[in-house]
Amino acid sequence: MTETQATSSAGRAAGCPFAPAPELYAAQKLDELPRVTLPNPLLGDFDAVLVTRYDDVKSALANDQLRMGGSMPYQAGNLLSYDGADHTRLRRMLTGSFTTKRARELRPAIEGVVGSALDALAAAGPGADLVEVFCNPIPTLVICELLGVPYGDREDFQRRTKVALDFSVSREVQMEKAAEMEAYMAGLVARHREHPGENVLGRVVREYGDQLTDSELAGIGNMLLIAGHETIASTLSASIALLLQHPDQLAVVRDDPSATDGAVEELLRYTAPAAVLPRQAAGTMCVRDQEIKEGERVVASVLAANRDPSATGQDEEQGQGSGQDLDRLDVRRPPHRHLTFGFGPHQCLGQQLARMELRVALPALFTRFPTLKSAVPHDELDYRTNALVFGVNTLPVTW
Repeated sequence: MTETQATSSAGRAAGCPFAPAPELYAAQKLDELPRVTLPNPLLGDFDAVLVTRYDDVKSALANDQLRMGGSMPYQAGNLLSYDGADHTRLRRMLTGSFTTKRARELRPAIEGVVGSALDALAAAGPGADLVEVFCNPIPTLVICELLGVPYGDREDFQRRTKVALDFSVSREVQMEKAAEMEAYMAGLVARHREHPGENVLGRVVREYGDQLTDSELAGIGNMLLIAGHETIASTLSASIALLLQHPDQLAVVRDDPSATDGAVEELLRYTAPAAVLPRQAAGTMCVRDQEIKEGERVVASVLAANRDPSATGQDEEQGQGSGQDLDRLDVRRPPHRHLTFGFGPHQCLGQQLARMELRVALPALFTRFPTLKSAVPHDELDYRTNALVFGVNTLPVTW
């Protein structure tokens, strides 16, 4: 395997955070899968096999020898800490709450949440931070409702989550915030044990409570709280920042409802908020006929894979596959397969909820504020490039 050195745990280009780092494009052209050294405050610097081509990433993530266990700190109840039968058992308890049908049923409630956020933005006036007033409150309200979390607790868990996912923060601080999150969720689980609510956590307690320990329930709650709030808020902020830099694309999202679903898929492909997916080989496996040995870590770059023009299995009649300029944002692009939500057993559980929130929030924002623009130069925006989930820290806007 080719030896190389990665410069960033997130793999984003310096000065152009939406683009993959140049070394990722270089890796796609190599005949051999490169080995890289990556920094990680939780695991320390580690060597890993870097996978960057679309077909290779998809193949690797689908391989039952490639596991989450060992690639992330263990937390009882967190699906990212489990593989095989244990993972299947826990995931089955949750899938009914995150189906496409359930996301559609939640649309009226999401529209109400978005409407309230738009009113708050109007009241805040030009110069408001869109992340604080719009991007964070929407998924926060939705996931609080789904989990039965008192909305008054939102600021504390937002703060703890942001720190826990920030790669620039020391391991000690991250572990401290993780412990605070576990303690908070343990209290919420105790309340649900006594009086299960009409929500996801309450349903799990009623239907599977006798099969789960309190630690597992707390881990499930924290996983859903983080995934349901932080990832959607980050995707929303990154998508808005990107569209503000492409007024022609923004206009399509604002003015053409028939383009909404495709536009959301293109934004998901292009921004790839969870840009890097770390895994570990539980046994010898092959990717592109190249051997990865048991115990080796593997890092799949979703950001690079989503830009790979050599991906197979795309519909050439719709203009997909090789020859497309996948570094260009095109919200009218015929649906192009992407790996933003991962692939295989650990594919994102809440992807349909995320899609629905984006489909509602983005057109509503630009329709309500048709002259919306960034209040600072685009190259001065404060991006979160050293976090597990990419987004924008602050996004001051005017209209």
